Amino acid sequence: MHEGAQREAIYKQILDSTFFVHSEPGPGLLESAYEQCLYYALSRKVLKVEKQQGMPLFFCDLKIDLGYRSDLFVEDKIIIEIKAVESLNDFHLAQI
Repeated sequence: MHEGAQREAIYKQILDSTFFVHSEPGPGLLESAYEQCLYYALSRKVLKVEKQQGMPLFFCDLKIDLGYRSDLFVEDKIIIEIKAVESLNDFHLAQI
């Protein structure tokens, strides 16, 4: 399987898992609960998933380790930022 098809297969597994987590426990949970549910669902698909992975912040020529933490980091390629809100605003988009 070439890289593009492999990446698409990973995206599909992530989307399927997010829809499952969204529909199974339903609305009203804290982000941390959805994070744990999605981590479990993705791990069951035998994907490499890390929780609260430190991400550096780059400012000019300065690298600040652990500037951010991603909710989930899948296959060393895809960052998942979980939001449990009615709608996204500029603050949420800046986080992403």
